[in-house]
Amino acid sequence: MRELSLHILDIAENSVSAGGSRVEISVIEDMVNDRLSIVIGDNGKGMDTETVKRVLDPFVTSRTTRNVGLGLPLLKAAAVGCNGDLIIESEPGVGTTTKVTFQHSHIDRMPLGDLAETWLTLLLGSPEVNWVFHYQVDDEIFFIDDLEIKRELDGISFTEPGVMRIIRELIRDGVDSVS
Repeated sequence: MRELSLHILDIAENSVSAGGSRVEISVIEDMVNDRLSIVIGDNGKGMDTETVKRVLDPFVTSRTTRNVGLGLPLLKAAAVGCNGDLIIESEPGVGTTTKVTFQHSHIDRMPLGDLAETWLTLLLGSPEVNWVFHYQVDDEIFFIDDLEIKRELDGISFTEPGVMRIIRELIRDGVDSVS
């Protein structure tokens, strides 16, 4: 994967596969301290300590379509290579939190990518999940909890063309206003 937003998409999809009904994604660009932090947390089934160790092994995957799982191991290698790290905290029955950090200015740090499109994909692809998005660049913050939108829509689907257009604009404008 060439963009961090694709890694975010992959991890968030893992959260949904693990039964997460609430997924929180936070992306913080701290220019003063030269750090980029990404945190993805869910309330899914969680993992025991041994499983957490195994998911960072590129030759282990829970997927049945292939025998290797490269997403997390490659992301960890990319983070470590850019003076950062990847840490997974998980507890069975509680959920999982993946924290990734990078030196923001590191020449080898992959680009963030299209956060707005990634979040829209998650929102439309798994509308049964409560999605919480937080994007911050220094003191500028964009925050959205889709429960507020779902309450306002009162049963109208996110995939209705007019609704989808409004949500796309809301997310795009929010991300653009921060970056």
